[in-house]
Amino acid sequence: MFLISLIMSIQAPIFTPYAAMIGASSVLIGIMLSAAQFANLVGNLIAGPLVDRFGKRIFITLPLLVSGSLFIFHGLVANTAELLLLRALNGFSLAFLIPAAMALLSGYAGNSRQQGKNMAVNGILGTIASIIAPLIGGKLGVMFGYANSYFVIGAALIITAVYTMFFLKDRQAVTVNKRNQSLSLIQVLANPGLHVVFLTGFAVMYIHGVIIYEIPYLSVEKGLSTVTTGKMFSFMGIGTFFSLSLFFINRFAPVKRLIFGLFGMCMTLFALLNEWTTALTLLLFLMGFFFGVIMPAMATAVTDAVAREGHGRAFGVMSAVYSLGMIFSSFVTGLIREVISPYFIAFLIGMLVLSFVGYMKLRLPRSAHTKATPLR
Repeated sequence: MFLISLIMSIQAPIFTPYAAMIGASSVLIGIMLSAAQFANLVGNLIAGPLVDRFGKRIFITLPLLVSGSLFIFHGLVANTAELLLLRALNGFSLAFLIPAAMALLSGYAGNSRQQGKNMAVNGILGTIASIIAPLIGGKLGVMFGYANSYFVIGAALIITAVYTMFFLKDRQAVTVNKRNQSLSLIQVLANPGLHVVFLTGFAVMYIHGVIIYEIPYLSVEKGLSTVTTGKMFSFMGIGTFFSLSLFFINRFAPVKRLIFGLFGMCMTLFALLNEWTTALTLLLFLMGFFFGVIMPAMATAVTDAVAREGHGRAFGVMSAVYSLGMIFSSFVTGLIREVISPYFIAFLIGMLVLSFVGYMKLRLPRSAHTKATPLR
């Protein structure tokens, strides 16, 4: 997960200026990002049942190989249509990766406490990757050019895939029975303990998508280098690392952490909306801090609400919700950024979801937050 996060985050400061260099407008860049996330959403919904049925390892190794090859082709595109197609195919291939990896990681724990620790450690490693990866990506863009940077990214993913072939072990035996086969995505969506998680996940990823779109676009509008935008993303990663290091936060209920983190992200958006650009690095640090509060709570809330045999489907739906948030944020931001601040729309969505989640928490029985229930 560390290697995957590191390699995938390298492209964060590269893609937007690369697409603009090829000739893509801000609207088309938003469509490209949305197309990738839509393909990712479709793949997530397909991946969940397959992961539960056939195991996790194959759905980690194969997507890495495919994605590595597609990233190499990113550096060979001649027009925006080819880049759009490759972006969508890459989003679909990576859709199988995260649900499988998260389900595999949850299987390494014997109880909820160990799961929380595993998720926190994974979050810390992923955050370290998110801190250093944008810096690496910015340097690669300056030193080798955007196209050659994609060759490096693709080769690194293929090497990681080879590593998983030899060293990654699935500790859970793959069992196929009629009860598992009867589990459906409808049953996951009907689980009341997951409604709060999915709504919060959508809002968080919408906000995250706006930040991912807007910060690199500074390099296009204000002539900043990719090194500068890479540093900005690193400040966000440092904030996430700091919050993940505060282990006492894990003592609080997951839903309370979700509400607190989403409120903090909304308040940070409010500051960005009022153009506090002089404190941009601080605001990105705070955005990363609250993001780090939310993400481990998301995973813990899912594993608390769903029995182990349904983890693959549950994480698949969660990843699909993440993709849905990114789809809307990328598409809407590309359309409205010349008319109204994308930060305002993100703030509005975040506060609406926060209000609804608070209302649902009051209605939902306490046991739905704290006790796992089988999907039967």
